[in-house]
Amino acid sequence: MINQVTKQTLSILTVPAFDDNYLWLIHNGSDAIVVDPGDATVILQALEQHGLRLTAILLTHHHSDHIGGVAELLTHYPIPVYGPAHDGIEAVTIPLDDGDNIRIDNLNLGFSVIAVPGHTFGHIAYYSETMAAVFCGDTLFAGGCGRLFEGTPAQMLDSLDRLAALPETTAVYCAHEYTLSNLKFALEVEPENTALQERVLREQEKRSSNIPTVPTTVGLEVQTNPFLRTRVSAVIERLVSTNKVAAGQDEAANFGALREWKNNFR
Repeated sequence: MINQVTKQTLSILTVPAFDDNYLWLIHNGSDAIVVDPGDATVILQALEQHGLRLTAILLTHHHSDHIGGVAELLTHYPIPVYGPAHDGIEAVTIPLDDGDNIRIDNLNLGFSVIAVPGHTFGHIAYYSETMAAVFCGDTLFAGGCGRLFEGTPAQMLDSLDRLAALPETTAVYCAHEYTLSNLKFALEVEPENTALQERVLREQEKRSSNIPTVPTTVGLEVQTNPFLRTRVSAVIERLVSTNKVAAGQDEAANFGALREWKNNFR
């Protein structure tokens, strides 16, 4: 199932891939850019179905489920590949660093680049003020965050802070349908959070109808995502009462303990 969300004259296609990935096609009815095309086949099918021509590829990090389709797409479309300068992706033709700005002329669309290391060393996100949207790969999830494969708790905490500082109405386009699992953990951390309780019911209803729970919004994540709430007293008290941390630990230690708890949560 491919869902379409329209933003002014631009639309965003949700293209499911593998077991739980979402690939994103941003288009204006004729030209399109793709974010993290881990699977070329489903992207080519979506392009054909909607009569679109691919004009650029945006990559957030080097994991295969985000870049695996790039080589094949380039055989059909000789187009620029934007991606992180420091994440070891050979296919990148336009390397990007924190604070860079890019413009895709065919769509009259610009993005600001935000460095968000933690999941990988060079992970980046793409923020569009025009679309009020951020494409953040595996850094921030609906109700959760990515595992720390290459970075430190302090790095990931800073990365999430940077995303949380975007306007609260910003739509968050992450790359996986992990939401119900994430929210199950969030309830374990913060069982008295009424906004979280209400969100769980809404997201369960969506999934029961095979509707994606993504995009979410920055505002909703700040209210309900434990990884954006590690400075909230209820979350700190829960970490201490469950012996995950000792009282008085610093913010990075609290965040690291929360991430480790999630790693082992079933």
